[in-house]
Amino acid sequence: MTAAAQLSDLELAALISSKICHDVIGPVGAIYNGLEVLDEDDDDDSRAYALEQIRNFTEQASAKLQFARFAFGAAGSAGTLIDLREAANISRGFVESGKHKLAWAVAPGQMPKDQVKLLLNMLAGAMTALPRGGQITVEVAADVGHPTFVVRCAGPRARPPQHLAEFIAGVQPEELGPLTIQPYYTCRLAEAAGMRLRLIQEGEDIIIVASASG
Repeated sequence: MTAAAQLSDLELAALISSKICHDVIGPVGAIYNGLEVLDEDDDDDSRAYALEQIRNFTEQASAKLQFARFAFGAAGSAGTLIDLREAANISRGFVESGKHKLAWAVAPGQMPKDQVKLLLNMLAGAMTALPRGGQITVEVAADVGHPTFVVRCAGPRARPPQHLAEFIAGVQPEELGPLTIQPYYTCRLAEAAGMRLRLIQEGEDIIIVASASG
């Protein structure tokens, strides 16, 4: 990204907050609707269906919030190491709450927080590369403290993650908003981690790679 694309800390925090609200408002609204059915409908089948929906959307909202805590939040103090098994569990709950499947091919261990945040944001971008669903495979190759992240997107009509290619090329939309802040933030994280993002098309698959820059 170019220097002109940099947001202030306040602007970035506001847009990330808007994105998180945008992501969870759907399942939270569905939970409220289910509670209204329980309050107003005495039909046993309707109540059973409402309870099932409340349970499903509660799990979905919880998965989105747990993922956001690690992908966008502090998730501990500065310099914290994140257990990759915990990152895998959080990622699986987030990815597999819909029409995507996750193959986490990463060896157990720990990794600096900012690198894990980058990997999780690459994963979030990968979901937009598969609008009809599919499999996302995550691999990490470690090289003397300088890992390479590889996220493969395989599914029908796979496409480059929304807006990520433009940000990698230094092209910024006219206005950043909740729908474009995540790929922007992914590029900011890569810069902070000293890693370079690339998009590769291999057959029908789209691959997002982050490796040490320079």
